[in-house]
Amino acid sequence: MPDILLIQPPVRDFYLTAKRTVPYGLACIAAALKTAGFSVDIFDSLATAKSRIINLPPEMDYLKEYYPKPDISPFALFHHFRHFGYSFEHIGKIAREAGAFLVGISSLFTAYGNEAAATARIVKKFHPDCLVVLGGHHPTALPEKAMECEAVDFVLRGEGEVGMPLLAKAIRNSESGIRNIPGIVFRKSDRSLHIGEPAMMENPENYPLPAMDLVKNSFYRRGKQGSTVIVASRGCPMKCSYCSVSSSKYRRRSVESVIREIEIAVRTYDAGFIDFEDENLSLEREWFIRLLHEIKTRFGALELRAMNGLFPPSLDEEVILLMKEAGFKTLNLSVGSTSADQLGRFRRPDVRKSLETVILLAEKYGLDAVCYVIAGAPGQSAEDSLSDLFYFARKKTIVGVSIFYPAAGSADFEYAKLNGILPEHFSLMRSSAFPLSQNRLESVTILRLARILNFIKLLESEGISLPLPSDEDIAEIGNDRRAIGIRLLSRFLHDGRIRGVTPEGEVFEHQISGELTEKFVRNIILSAPSVL
Repeated sequence: MPDILLIQPPVRDFYLTAKRTVPYGLACIAAALKTAGFSVDIFDSLATAKSRIINLPPEMDYLKEYYPKPDISPFALFHHFRHFGYSFEHIGKIAREAGAFLVGISSLFTAYGNEAAATARIVKKFHPDCLVVLGGHHPTALPEKAMECEAVDFVLRGEGEVGMPLLAKAIRNSESGIRNIPGIVFRKSDRSLHIGEPAMMENPENYPLPAMDLVKNSFYRRGKQGSTVIVASRGCPMKCSYCSVSSSKYRRRSVESVIREIEIAVRTYDAGFIDFEDENLSLEREWFIRLLHEIKTRFGALELRAMNGLFPPSLDEEVILLMKEAGFKTLNLSVGSTSADQLGRFRRPDVRKSLETVILLAEKYGLDAVCYVIAGAPGQSAEDSLSDLFYFARKKTIVGVSIFYPAAGSADFEYAKLNGILPEHFSLMRSSAFPLSQNRLESVTILRLARILNFIKLLESEGISLPLPSDEDIAEIGNDRRAIGIRLLSRFLHDGRIRGVTPEGEVFEHQISGELTEKFVRNIILSAPSVL
C-alpha cells in the first residue's frame, strides 16, 4: 500500500481534450515525495475513454438556447453535458484499497472545483482515516472557497513540490510545525483559517524529473506512438490581465534537464509527440535555440507542439527553421486581439507586425499556423472581435477564438468581482458557458463565425470553390460532414443564418446575432471573394 495517493478528479463539461489532461503536475509532486522517502501512487480518473451524459447543472440552464440540439455540421459547438472519467464511487473504492495516510487531490481550474470537492468527499466516505490535501490553481487563488468542503483537511498553495513532502513528513511523524510549511492552509482550533503564502520553487533544477512511471502512459498514446507533456519553465514575466500565472516569477530549467526528460519519454515510453505546456516557451531566444539544436541532434521523428501559445515577437526565421527541423509542424500563436484598445485592457503588446512575418515564414517552411484571440472579455466589443476575424480572413492561418472566462487570481477576475459581473457560480467560469451574461449572444455568434471562417479556409486549401448563395431547401442532406458544411454555407451566404443538422438529418437554426452575421457576410464573403 502506498503512503500517499495522488488523484486527478473526473471532469464534467461539454467536451474534454485528452491530450491536455496528462497529470504532469501530480507526477512532479510524486517525484518529490519519492525523493523524500515516501511511496506514492497516482490515480488518474481521466485515463479512460469512459464518459456518460448527465443533466446540465441548473445554473447552466440558459445554455439550452445556445446548444439546443446535437449538431453534426462543421459549425457545431456543443450539446450534451458529460461526466468524463471514472465515477466518484470508483474513486472512493480506489482510495480505500490504497489505504494511504495522505490523499492529494488536484484542483487546477475553478470551473471544476465542484468535482475536486466531490472527490474529497468520496475519498473521506470510503477511507475516513486518511487526511486530504487539495492543490492546484483553484485552491491557490481561492483557499477559503476550497476549505468550505469539510472533507478537505489542508490546502497547499503554489507549487506542490515544495510543501507536499514537508506536509507528509509532518503528518507521519506527528510533528507540530505544520503552520511553517510553505503554502499551507488549515483550520485552526477556532475554525478560522491559517493561510500561508503560495510556495514557489526558487530553482526547478533542485527538484527531480516527474515520476512518469506512475502515469498511465498507454492511455495517452497518439496512434502507434506515445505522447507526453513537458514543462521547461515556470511562471511568466508578462502581465496579461486575463491570466493567473502572470503574477508568478519566471524560472527556466536548464537545456540539459529538459533533454534528459525528453530522453526518458522517448526511450522508456516511446514518445513520438511532445507538447511543451510552458506559458512562454520561446521567450528566451538563445536558450530556445540551444534546446531546439539539442532536440534536432539527438532525436529523430519527434512531433513537437506548444499548445499554450507562442509569443510572435520571440520568433524569427532562424528560430522557425530550427523549430521545423526539430519537429514542430504547427505554430500556436498567442495574439489576444488585433484591437489596440483591447490590447491595452489585456495589458498585452500589439504583435501584428511580427505576427505577419511569422505567418509568412510558417508558410515558407511548410508549417501550419493557428492564431488565438479572446472574445467576450469585459469591455470588449463584438465589433472588435468581428474585426479580428476580418483580419485573419486574409492570412494563411486558422483562427482560434477563446471565449473569455474570469480566471481566479487574474486581474480580470478582480475587475469582474469589483464591477458585479462575476458569475454567481464558479462552475460557470469556463469558455463553454459564456460566463459574462451581458454579451452571450454576441460571443456565441463570434465563435460560430470563426467556425465558418475556418471551414472556408479548409475548402480553399483543398481547392474547393465557395458555393454560390442559395435559398434552396436543404433536404436529405446525408451525413457527410463536409457536404453538409457546403450546403449550410450556401444558405448562410444567402440569408446570414447559421444552421445545424441533427444526426437524424433535421435542419435547424442556431441562436445568433443577425447584425453580426450580416456584417460578416458583407465584409468577408461579398467584398473579398477573391481572397477567400
